[in-house]
Amino acid sequence: MLYGTHGIGKSTFAACTPKPVFIQTEDGLGEIECDKFPLTATFDQAMQALSELYSEKHSFRTVVIDSVDWLERLIWNEVCRKRNVESIEDIGYAKGYVFALTQWREFLEGLSALRSEKGMMIVLIAHARIERFQNPETDSYDRYVPRLHRLASQVLQEWCDEVLFATFKVYTKQTDEGFDRKRTQGIGTGERIVRTVERPAHMAKNRLNLPEEMPLDWNAYAQHLGDGLIRTPQAGKRKGAK
Repeated sequence: MLYGTHGIGKSTFAACTPKPVFIQTEDGLGEIECDKFPLTATFDQAMQALSELYSEKHSFRTVVIDSVDWLERLIWNEVCRKRNVESIEDIGYAKGYVFALTQWREFLEGLSALRSEKGMMIVLIAHARIERFQNPETDSYDRYVPRLHRLASQVLQEWCDEVLFATFKVYTKQTDEGFDRKRTQGIGTGERIVRTVERPAHMAKNRLNLPEEMPLDWNAYAQHLGDGLIRTPQAGKRKGAK
């Protein structure tokens, strides 16, 4: 799972994977040239896309879900339809989010079948949000996490081999304003990076012994995957690009 702020290049990263096909739950691909299913409007349509990839002959090697936080909305709609309510919040005691885990597990089972039986790589894209983390060992603090309900996020994090946080490289500069006052200024160069290890500011994990910080670039990541997956420098280019 690759999660990060809006517009940082998560879909572009995924479009550079070997022979990808996108299952779109949001209209966010813009001008990226890639193979994709029609925009998914229901959870059943998302499951049908997985079924087609499993049962039909094709040459795709990667399936990209773009994005899982918009897929979550489809799952909530499915829960509401089955429970005959207008909003998942209408289901008392927050049980709607527990019921939603049934659909999440069904979807992950479909992805697992593609991975284990069809040899496909799975890339889940998510947006980021800031949450207050109640650390029992320290004072509470804010950190970046995937923009998912807590229960769903736990299930997806456990299922994924890597959870990577995409962000911009930020430096700080202190200016002495006199009278023992200092002003701290954030400075950015536009450099896009991926953080692979959990730190207080963000949630992350990896099972590949990745460097703690890497460029947000598929080729840099693919070097750690071994010979099973090739690097694809020409994939995912935008219309009109050379």
